[in-house]
Amino acid sequence: VQLQASGGGLVQPGGSLTLSCVASGRTLRGLAVAWFRQIPGMERNFVAAIDRNSAGIRYTDSVKGRFTISRDNAKNTVYLQMNNLRPEDAAVYYCAAGPSVITSNLRNPSAYTYWGLGTLVTVSS
Repeated sequence: VQLQASGGGLVQPGGSLTLSCVASGRTLRGLAVAWFRQIPGMERNFVAAIDRNSAGIRYTDSVKGRFTISRDNAKNTVYLQMNNLRPEDAAVYYCAAGPSVITSNLRNPSAYTYWGLGTLVTVSS
């Protein structure tokens, strides 16, 4: 599976962006998909995840109420809608997917098999 993240860019504080993670090589159906973010020199941190049945969704506390993860299996795409962006949300965002990620393990980056290249989100006035 090849994952391609896109949609990053420069936005002012309070603005919105929608990131997309498109898969090729196989369907995302049946895979859990997550978004992580990383600031250069720091560890990669969990942002949001959706399990393979779309029944389990998890967010890191700092984005709850502002970010929404969703999937469109017909388009083989997972989205991350980001509203009310803050300067601390700035990072490189990565999407990841895995076939055997149980709901209780959605936040664990080691649980994911496939990773895409990141897309840069900059939040600045």
